[in-house]
Amino acid sequence: MDQKILSLAAEKTADSLQAFLQTLKEEDLANLLQNQAVKGRAVGALLRAIFRGSPCSEEAGTLRRRKIYTRCMQLVESGDLQKETASEIIGLLMLEVHCFPGPSLVELANEFIAAITGGSLTNGKSLELFPIILTALVTKKGKLVCGKDELSGEECKKQLISTLCSGRWDRRYVIQLTSMFKDVPLTPEEIGLVMEKVLKMFSKLNLQEIPPLVYQLLILSSKGSRGKVLEGIVAFFNELDRQHRAEQSGDELLDLITVPSGELRHVEGTVVLHVVFAMTLDCELGRALLKHLKAAQQGGFSNNICPFSITLLLSVARIQRFEEQVFDLLKASVFKSFKDLQLLQGSKFLQNLVPHPSCVSTMILEVVKNSVHSWDHVIQGLVQFGFILMDSYGPKKMGDGTAIETSPGLSRTPNQHACKLGGDILLETFKIHELIRQEILEQVFNRVVTRASSPISHFLELLSNIITYSPLVLQSCSSKVTESFDYLSFLPLQTVQGLLKAVQPLLKVSMSMRDSLILVLRKAMFARQLDARKSAVAGFLLLLKNFKVLGSLSSSQCSQAIGVSQVHVDVHSRYNAVANEAFCLEIMDSLRRCLGQQADVRLMLYEGFYDVLRRNSQLANSIMQTLLSQLKQFYEAQADVLPPLKLEACILTRGDQISLQEPLDHLLCCIQHCLAWYKSKVMPAQQGGEEGEEEEEGFYQELDDMLESLTNRMIKSELEDFELDKSADFSQSTGNGIKNNICASLVMGVCEVLMEYNFSISNFSKNKFEDILSLFTCYKKLSDILAEKAGKGKAKAAGRAGDSLLSMKFVSELLTALFRDSTQSHQESLSVLRASTEFLRYAVGVALRKVQQLKETGHVSGPDGQNPDKVFQSLCDIARVLLWRYTSIPTSVEEPSRKEKGRSISLLCLEGLQRVLGAVSLFFQPRVPQFLRALDVPDNEEAEGEVTVTQRAAFQIRQFQRSLLNLLSSPEEEFNSKEALLLVSVLASLARLLEPTSPQFVQMLSWTAKICKENSREDASFCKGLMNLLFSLHVAHKSPVSLLRDLSQDIHGHLGDIDEDVEVEKTNHYAVVNLRTAAPTVCLLVLSQAEKVLEEVDWLITRLKGQVSQETESEEASSQAAPPSHPAEKAVIMQLGTLLTFFHELVQTALPSGSCVDTLLKDLCKMYTILTALVKYYLQVCRSARGIPKIMEKLVKLSGSHLTPVCYSFISYVQNKRSRSPQCPGGRKKKQQQQPTAAGAVAMARVLRETKPIPNLIFAIEQYEKFLIFLSKRSKVNLMQHIKLSTSRDFKIKGNVLDMLLREEEEEEEEEEEEDADENGEAAASEHGDQDKEPAKKKRRKETKCLS
Repeated sequence: MDQKILSLAAEKTADSLQAFLQTLKEEDLANLLQNQAVKGRAVGALLRAIFRGSPCSEEAGTLRRRKIYTRCMQLVESGDLQKETASEIIGLLMLEVHCFPGPSLVELANEFIAAITGGSLTNGKSLELFPIILTALVTKKGKLVCGKDELSGEECKKQLISTLCSGRWDRRYVIQLTSMFKDVPLTPEEIGLVMEKVLKMFSKLNLQEIPPLVYQLLILSSKGSRGKVLEGIVAFFNELDRQHRAEQSGDELLDLITVPSGELRHVEGTVVLHVVFAMTLDCELGRALLKHLKAAQQGGFSNNICPFSITLLLSVARIQRFEEQVFDLLKASVFKSFKDLQLLQGSKFLQNLVPHPSCVSTMILEVVKNSVHSWDHVIQGLVQFGFILMDSYGPKKMGDGTAIETSPGLSRTPNQHACKLGGDILLETFKIHELIRQEILEQVFNRVVTRASSPISHFLELLSNIITYSPLVLQSCSSKVTESFDYLSFLPLQTVQGLLKAVQPLLKVSMSMRDSLILVLRKAMFARQLDARKSAVAGFLLLLKNFKVLGSLSSSQCSQAIGVSQVHVDVHSRYNAVANEAFCLEIMDSLRRCLGQQADVRLMLYEGFYDVLRRNSQLANSIMQTLLSQLKQFYEAQADVLPPLKLEACILTRGDQISLQEPLDHLLCCIQHCLAWYKSKVMPAQQGGEEGEEEEEGFYQELDDMLESLTNRMIKSELEDFELDKSADFSQSTGNGIKNNICASLVMGVCEVLMEYNFSISNFSKNKFEDILSLFTCYKKLSDILAEKAGKGKAKAAGRAGDSLLSMKFVSELLTALFRDSTQSHQESLSVLRASTEFLRYAVGVALRKVQQLKETGHVSGPDGQNPDKVFQSLCDIARVLLWRYTSIPTSVEEPSRKEKGRSISLLCLEGLQRVLGAVSLFFQPRVPQFLRALDVPDNEEAEGEVTVTQRAAFQIRQFQRSLLNLLSSPEEEFNSKEALLLVSVLASLARLLEPTSPQFVQMLSWTAKICKENSREDASFCKGLMNLLFSLHVAHKSPVSLLRDLSQDIHGHLGDIDEDVEVEKTNHYAVVNLRTAAPTVCLLVLSQAEKVLEEVDWLITRLKGQVSQETESEEASSQAAPPSHPAEKAVIMQLGTLLTFFHELVQTALPSGSCVDTLLKDLCKMYTILTALVKYYLQVCRSARGIPKIMEKLVKLSGSHLTPVCYSFISYVQNKRSRSPQCPGGRKKKQQQQPTAAGAVAMARVLRETKPIPNLIFAIEQYEKFLIFLSKRSKVNLMQHIKLSTSRDFKIKGNVLDMLLREEEEEEEEEEEEDADENGEAAASEHGDQDKEPAKKKRRKETKCLS
């Protein structure tokens, strides 16, 4: 039969073929075709013949074709055919599709849909035909029956696609179905349907099937819906990551982990590659991704910024056209995340409304961790982004050089958090990826070397962390390190110290690096620049500290921050230690040469020797001999010579230039500390030691004798011996005066050093304490002379007030002895020192200066000043003593004799406590529990572990509360404002340690509020401190708007109304607000607080807008159900309502001109801007089915009745007040007017500056009313019924008034011309000057009249 069909088909006409085919049953024909195909015979020719004999113009031919099509599709799906045969059949069927009439195409399409949704497909090969059928359907004209309706071809296709997408898909064919749609012409709506269906199928597929599906989806997205595709992909992987994290953290579900971590990351990596590749071909896809993530970021939606989307963005950054936009978006996201976190932490109001946001930094570090799974496409982006963050948010240059980095904790600013994140990204990337290490190091070194002028502490910290992690890895990059050494002499000292400290571990593992550094340092030591020499000394001292000589004491008792990091590489074999000794002695030899250089270089050396000695005790002999020989140059050896020091030799005179040559006081200080350390640490270890020790003992004894002799002779010496008595010249303008200042500074320093020395060896001997007092008397005399000569209000000469040579440890020991030592045997000797009030005040004063130095620079001068542990210990000791002294002897009961000449000792103790609390919160935040424990020594040590930080802080707070209450109960004339202010500051510091949810915190808040309500003091600074404390507590507990409203009523009551005829009822909520403090103190405080509340509200509205735009998008995609009203909306309206009543009070208050009025006008402008933002938000809301809540209508009504009218009255009040105040000098006589012209110009500039906020406010009000009109139209609610449009801005020019003013001006001019004609004796030049100046004055007067 098949042969016959083929022979008939070969004829020219198809009539006989048609006739023959009509004789056959369709089933037989189909079976014949099936048999031929299965046997693998040439089925193509047979199929062509059947189609030729079955024209679509006849119904029978169409039916036969339909039957053959159906059978062929079944055959192809069956899998019984060879691949070539199946492909041939599909190709022939495709060619013939367009011949079908419309109804047949609809039937064929329905058959396909039924097969797909019914799951009867077996290999999906026939799906290639479906797009052709749908395409052919669109071309058919006329109506077609599709289901129950008659539709056009296009509509029919749409309904078929809709039916297909709403049906069930077998997961095996999702990829093929998606691929199939790319050949179908689709409308945007149809693309949306298909995309939605495919994205829903993601969760049903195996993980390995996702990348090819994403690839097909991305191809399909070229037809439209790019944003939806990317959003779906990001959301899917975000959910997968979330599940994966939950599974890994939950122990009980450990057996049920669905996806291995590695597999998931590889799939994500492949998907990202597909997306990036698609973006290189279709830039619209990249724009869609950026647009989607920007919108998500603004709305505060954290589910879109997730590890996967960050990975995607970092990979997209490799495409040049998107690089800048991607990094800008990521940078903005990071900064916004930290800024939002800061805002949330500072406001209880926001914490109650907004869930805790997910941290962007955690996500980015997760991306770094995941990149280990062959994500090479992300690495470059990560490194770039890390450096961008560090460059953008690193410390900025301050007035004096650098910003101090504070300790980790909540005190960091968003900038510091972002900079730290950049460093963490680079460090973690460096650890994971070997390929990128060289580049990271190169970039870090480039920045260290080239950015000499700006602070680079963050890059040095990163370098240090990298080297500490793996010094051996860096040996391969040694050329880069040694290259950076060449620039040492050109870099600032701080950079050099940081760089050497960072690379120090490398010097222990690389001899060549160490040698090249030493060569550079030797050159630098004799460089012309002073900084280069100081760098050399710093470098050599660092080497001495870290290359231990055999036999040195272990550094456990003197470990320093730098010492800890070297654990990885401390490889001291016996050979190394011997080699180190030769190496260190060689360096010591180089350093001795420094003792002939400038004072600054010597000073560095003296300050560094003590640390070297502590860490390398075998160098003690060499160091001490060096110091001894140096001291001998300036020491009078004969015991009876006074004074005992050659001060003249310490001063260098070059022509008129006089400068310090030898910092003798620092030399003695270094000797004293080294000697004390040697006696306490080395000598005990050498007891019963070897024979050679006697010689060493000898020169240590010599040093002791010298210091003893110095003490005795310094006490005997009078100031006249140093030529420093009252008659001496101390002016800074003469050579002799400068020399005397330097000498005085040296003598005072020597006295301090000897005081510490004598105390350390005294063993509480009365004679020694009398010596100390005698030395102090010498110090005090000089100090008083310098203070007197320097004159009032000027800084004390020689900077002695700025720093003291006493060590922090000694200060803490001295204070403990003076105030807390109750040992019976010590009392007699201590009474010598305790009897001197001046000495007690001096001891506390030095402690204050040390703590202040710590707060300003992050370390203190003297030994162990850079060691955080030792500094913290001293702080605890000092605080404990000062606290005891203040609480046991309050200022009120202190003896009158102890209060003379300046502040009382108790007050100094309180100030010291305040500074210590500040320093601890700044640098030792993690150690606060330890600090509080040190302050309060409990009786029962067992229960100590149970006491929380809040309880300890509360205990201390109660003590200071009592002190403040006692102070406030004193009469007004005895009220000590300084003490009250310090107490408030201490209470504020301690209150920050309380847990905001604890009852102790609530008690503190209610106590502060009670103090404010019941105590009226006319002291502005005390009032400001107290109000700041109240606000800081209130904000941590709840929103302060009700407090602001009460305070505004008090201010209004005390200052009166802008309308003088209105009498205001005094509310008196808070007694602390009185006529003296109401303005500007309290007024400015409440306005700044209101500004913060407005910022929070603005932030919330922006967040709500983002959420509404997301909700409307999802609603359009799904049903049109109205989403419920957000609780944040109500909170925003309530806040604004209360603030509105607050402004209502202040705007009616007769505020004095100046800062209060300016700030109020600016804040009102902000208030209206935020009201406008809220109205715009509701314009967005009205697009969905939701309307405006009643509470919003009430807010609008309140703004119309209570705020806008009084705003205009206030503007008039301000303008009238300013026009009444004389701005221009009055009178016509030019001679009198010539002088105050400058004052007039200044006054005019002030008027212009002060009236600037008024137009801004009026514009803000008009904008608010404009958008209210829009909202009224959209919401069908008349919101304008309560808004009265103002008429006070009538700018019409009144002609008659203008004529009158112009006539007056002409008359004035004529009178002045007559006066000019009468005047004589004036020089021509001055007349000319008068003519130049006069018109300007007239013009000013005219302006003033117009204003009034």
